[in-house]
Amino acid sequence: MLKTYFKLAYRNIIKDKAYSMINITGLAIGLASSILILLWVLNEVSYDKFHKNAAQIYRITCNISDINVAVNTAGMPGGLKAEMPEIKTTVRLSANPPTILFEAGGKKFEEKRVFYADPSFMDMFSFPLVQGDRTTALKQVDGVLITQKTATKYFGRENPIGKVLKKDNSENVVVTGVLANIPANSQLQFDFILPMASLAKTNKDLKNNVWNNFSFYTYVQLVKSFDPSAAKLLRLEKQIDQIFQKNVHDMKATFQLQPLAKIHLGPELLGEMPGHGNAQYVNIFFIIAILILVVACINFMNLATARSARRAKEIGLRKVAGAVRGELILQFLSESVFISLLSLSLALVIVWLSLPLFNELSDRQLVIPISNAWFLLSLLGIALMTGLISGCYPALFLSGFNPVKVLKGNVKSMGGNLLFRNALVVTQFMVSIILLVSTVVIYNQLKFIKDRDPGFEKANLLYIPLTGDIWNKQQALKNELKQNSLTSDFTITSDLPTNLLAGTVDVKWDGKDPRSQVLIPSIGVNEDFIHTFRMKLVTGRSFSSAFKTDSNNYMVNEKMVKTMGLNVNTAVGKPLTLWGNKGTIIGVVKDFNFKPVQQAIEPLIMRFDKWGGFVVIRASSGRTTATIQALSKISQELNPAYPFKFEFLDQDMANLYRGEQQMGNIFNLFAILGIFISSLGLYGLSAFMAEQRTKEIGVRKVLGASVLSLVYLLSSGITRLIIIAVTIAIPLSWYAVNSWLSGFAYHINVSWLVFLTASVAALFIAWLTIGYESVKAAIVNPIKSLRTE
Repeated sequence: MLKTYFKLAYRNIIKDKAYSMINITGLAIGLASSILILLWVLNEVSYDKFHKNAAQIYRITCNISDINVAVNTAGMPGGLKAEMPEIKTTVRLSANPPTILFEAGGKKFEEKRVFYADPSFMDMFSFPLVQGDRTTALKQVDGVLITQKTATKYFGRENPIGKVLKKDNSENVVVTGVLANIPANSQLQFDFILPMASLAKTNKDLKNNVWNNFSFYTYVQLVKSFDPSAAKLLRLEKQIDQIFQKNVHDMKATFQLQPLAKIHLGPELLGEMPGHGNAQYVNIFFIIAILILVVACINFMNLATARSARRAKEIGLRKVAGAVRGELILQFLSESVFISLLSLSLALVIVWLSLPLFNELSDRQLVIPISNAWFLLSLLGIALMTGLISGCYPALFLSGFNPVKVLKGNVKSMGGNLLFRNALVVTQFMVSIILLVSTVVIYNQLKFIKDRDPGFEKANLLYIPLTGDIWNKQQALKNELKQNSLTSDFTITSDLPTNLLAGTVDVKWDGKDPRSQVLIPSIGVNEDFIHTFRMKLVTGRSFSSAFKTDSNNYMVNEKMVKTMGLNVNTAVGKPLTLWGNKGTIIGVVKDFNFKPVQQAIEPLIMRFDKWGGFVVIRASSGRTTATIQALSKISQELNPAYPFKFEFLDQDMANLYRGEQQMGNIFNLFAILGIFISSLGLYGLSAFMAEQRTKEIGVRKVLGASVLSLVYLLSSGITRLIIIAVTIAIPLSWYAVNSWLSGFAYHINVSWLVFLTASVAALFIAWLTIGYESVKAAIVNPIKSLRTE
């Protein structure tokens, strides 16, 4: 029987090719959109679950002064393991991975994806080691682990084990192991792992086993017998707090155990690793996937009912011939499932063709897991569910036709449940309006971020890191830069004022509450910082080489003045102590963003830079290329062993909002697809209405009705439905966009014009969609319409 039904379904598809093409294409686009989004969502929630011991691994995070940080201290892991039997293994990883120059066989590269790690790293994590001994790979002080990709980069097809890499032109490290390339769904992304013992030779925190300086990521693996219930984990966290207080008496901090698999989508903490996910975006896109699929199903229903008159006599004859309603329902459901399966096949082709573009938009490495039986069964289940849901209403509607009325030609009286169909259209365009509003708001917010004045002129600023030999030749560098008019506008800073992560509570001033523990960022700058960045001094002065005492003085921002309980007119001359170094405030700088705009401006201390870090140059407008060439020449003279490298500050700032930009691009794509599918559904309804009212239109034309009045007659009902959709969609979209914007400390105010524009656009799309069918029905010869009467 089912074979017969599928044959009938095939014949009906062939019989009405235009209808079938629209129906299958609409469902295919809906399914393809949902599959792409679900692939992205599944990737986001899969982070770090591939580790064998993932369920027992936790990262220790910390809360200081109401600020949550991802890093920990050098001494804590060992202390915790000694006192807590629940902890099986601990691992420390260096935070703020350094940029290291590696060289082998004449190949020289500066590498950023480098970690220092304890030997227990190989015991805790399940990164496959394809060459080398897992038990000893990180125990050799001068050893290094590299990935397969890195091994090929430096050694080609040679066996890398035992090969030597020169590190920073000064020391040799030996390759002790080769790891498989790191999966894209790992929050730890690296190319090199160096033993912590090699860092301990120069790092004071490691040498002294300090407990009060937060500069390492700490992971613990709990014993398998531990019950990870919320109450038990809370007890462990309290125990960690107590152990910390025993070792550190002058700092208050609380600690949390963050499950490994929840780090990627957990709240973004201070000092978080790059590439952190966003749980809000995962939820948003999952909802969009469901909405697009729902819209595609509605599209199918409307198109199916639009054809009802064409199949009315077929149903009437089948009923007269003895077909029962159950058989007809089964037939129509089998047709819809058949169309759904065809749509799924086309959807997979669309996904396969569009996946490279989608990966570029989302900055992911998604693949279609064809070999995964669970994935294929899930797709099949989605197709069957889509077919059944989208086919249930047409099946019940068509199978309910009265054969006597049908064979008499009275199809109009069986127009189905009008309220239900209208609800479907309202739902479709409600979704479309929400998508339109969200698209406009996201675009405007991203433009606001891009154009917002951060408090300094970010254009034409480029920088080079002070690495290698140039670190010890800073005076020579300054002389060279000053002599060239292209590079004379420069400053040297300890950090870049784009995303300052570090902070300290070791700050004192007169009148400070001894119980207060404010985490305050600081940055080392020199006398040219204010001028080069074109910042504004509210009061006081900048650092100056004319004042030798400035090496112990400070500049602060307006927020810091408020934190100290002062005002800008009285702040200059007030004493301030940072890390035990007493000094005086000599100037107050107007507040500027030194972190992403999701975060409000924090208090900031600017100390006189004594060590360097980056040289920032302001290029003259239109002379950027010449400035880069001049810098390259200076770098080759002073730092010949290191490759010349430069970056643009505004590009770094743009990268801070890469996640939002990607989200905006993906959202725009699916908003367009959702609106397109909604338009197909509306086309179906307008075709249905025109078909139902064919004879009425013929009579009206005979009586003198104009084409314009007939078009108005056919479109007025749809217009009322769109207005209802607008009424429902506006408060929902207002809530949705304001919830998203609340994640930014600085954001646009959503104007009522956005909602008006989206509503008018939805109405225009609706009129454009129904206009074709309305005009076509209005201009048909009335003789043809009335011929059967």
